[in-house]
Amino acid sequence: MTKTTSPLAFVDGFDAAHPGLPGAGLDWMLNLREAGIERFNGLGLPTAKLEAWKYTKLKPLEDTRFQRVTDADATAPVDLVPSVLPDSDGHTRLVFVNGRMRPELMIEGDLPGGVFVECLKDALGRGDDWTQEYLDNIHQDDEQSMFALNTALMDSGFVLRVEPGVVVEKPIEVVFIGGLTDHPVAYFPRNLIVIGDNARATVVKHHVGMGVGAYFANTATEIQIGQGASFHHFKVQAEARDAVHLDTSHVRVAKDGTYDSFNLSIGGRLSRNDVSVRLEGPGAHASLNGAYLMRGSEHCDNTTVIEHLAPNTTCREIFKGVLDDQSRGVFQGRIVVHKDAQGTDGHQLCKTLLLSTGAEIDAKPELEIYADDVKCSHGATTGQIDETALFYLRSRGIPEALARNLLVQSFLGEALEEIAQDNIRDAFTNKVLHWLPAACFLSEEWREK
Repeated sequence: MTKTTSPLAFVDGFDAAHPGLPGAGLDWMLNLREAGIERFNGLGLPTAKLEAWKYTKLKPLEDTRFQRVTDADATAPVDLVPSVLPDSDGHTRLVFVNGRMRPELMIEGDLPGGVFVECLKDALGRGDDWTQEYLDNIHQDDEQSMFALNTALMDSGFVLRVEPGVVVEKPIEVVFIGGLTDHPVAYFPRNLIVIGDNARATVVKHHVGMGVGAYFANTATEIQIGQGASFHHFKVQAEARDAVHLDTSHVRVAKDGTYDSFNLSIGGRLSRNDVSVRLEGPGAHASLNGAYLMRGSEHCDNTTVIEHLAPNTTCREIFKGVLDDQSRGVFQGRIVVHKDAQGTDGHQLCKTLLLSTGAEIDAKPELEIYADDVKCSHGATTGQIDETALFYLRSRGIPEALARNLLVQSFLGEALEEIAQDNIRDAFTNKVLHWLPAACFLSEEWREK
């Protein structure tokens, strides 16, 4: 028995909950969960006393009595799945509602042999050795309490395994729908992705809220990328107004492997994207890019760590933020070059556009270098709409609201251009256009005149 005392009701119910969670009949899973709850109890909820959480407070978790989601909370009818990609393009799609997979909403695309994708519950039910080998063994940080909480209570999620040399041409989309309940719920998806040597795959995750209810999504993803392999990882976070979204990713990249990610955040009361990447083999590369668009009192935190552990590794990181009203953004990016990582080439940039005097950004780019032969740069800038550019557009007969939207679109373009796949870049750009005020939809019409 594991004694728990927490302001979170679902934590205190751990002993009663874990027999009904995925993998309940596996001794190693029980040990994993008990170790997770013990780590969480020892660490507690992150506070501002921790440097990594200096700018983000988890008070919404303590103010709302979230209940661990039940099967009944996941049965709400979903008439239209809010996909990022069109249903007709032949891709595979998994759908989770409040953390439970809904098979009737999935799309079975044409996947090549050597690709295995399914929900975590089914993978654990079959007792795959590779799931035991990798689950909770990719991460290297035992001080992340929210990751530990996910380990203890993981109740859903997906696993993806791509065997060596297999190329998956079409993206795999995973939609996580939250809300649709009359009481605040909490769920804990755990995703495991293993890309074999010289393989290639793309995953698009869409976290989206439906309805107006409050919910807490604590998501964790572990990713292992083999030698010469490449994995493209895209995410849209469009949670509901009262949602709390905490997402932790741990990535390990082997020799000549590539991890390419883009994170678009456009919703939620409180969201945090916590990404840690280890470049463990010579020639490994990581691209961590993203954009965040907040309004009202929304709060978005992007915290990243890229560790260069081998020679001739490279990274590129570009984040663009647009903040309106009383919203707040946080960017904490740290590049660590270890002493054996000679020849490292790293670039990091964060730019934020403030659309109101009440908006606020805390940016902290960092370089931590222990090698001699490196080429690294980092920077952060904050500004407002360029009044000269705005005047120029208005002098050409463009209405002010439309002119402002065009300038915002242009500002975000540098980040969105980092998405190499045309269809995914177009889908993400469309999400940005829908976030902007209605005047943005005049842009195409105006250009045709």
